[in-house]
Amino acid sequence: MKLKKIKQTLLRFIGHFVLSSSVNVLCKTLRITLINENAVSVLKKKRIPFILAFWHSTMFLPWYLHRNEKFTALTSKSKDGDLLARLLTKWKYNVIRGSSSSGGDYALNLLIENAKSGSAVSITPDGPRGPVFQMKAGAVITAKKSGVPLVLLGIGYQKKKILNSWDKFEIPKPFSNVKAVYSDPIYVSQDLSYEQTFEVIKNCELKLNELQHEAQIF
Repeated sequence: MKLKKIKQTLLRFIGHFVLSSSVNVLCKTLRITLINENAVSVLKKKRIPFILAFWHSTMFLPWYLHRNEKFTALTSKSKDGDLLARLLTKWKYNVIRGSSSSGGDYALNLLIENAKSGSAVSITPDGPRGPVFQMKAGAVITAKKSGVPLVLLGIGYQKKKILNSWDKFEIPKPFSNVKAVYSDPIYVSQDLSYEQTFEVIKNCELKLNELQHEAQIF
């Protein structure tokens, strides 16, 4: 059993370096079109932090697009989350580990505090276990309690490989055309009731799915 664990640790160690180098090489080949990027660049210019939300299955590109910008990122405590956390740390993300099922409240409070302190935050609102394309409360609650805007991001890969995972994770093929569609900033009032907040979550879910559909049209 001990030998098996050593082998698993070694494979993950090797996998981390393979993942890091291959992701960078692949992303540099992509032909990326940014739509409504001005919505984000204006916030950056004014030094206004924001919450960036994108679906779990599309996260390959959003993490890359905002590398080295010192975002705060939420990743799961799973073994797969370990690999992602190491990659994001290389890309200068401040990584927080947790999910709705493990360390959720603690992780959410850290996201809120980071946003209040001026750090932009990236989150996959249907992760880490789904249901796919259904928004959990974290992104909207972080925007509401921190007072910073929420920006939704739809991602489309013209040529891609779809994995047999719960979210049908998408990996773009080299030299593929890619679209990234940003929403306008969404401000969530701190005075909203529970019912009103739930309505905002459902509206953001609908909007993000619309952006996702737009991004997939080539």
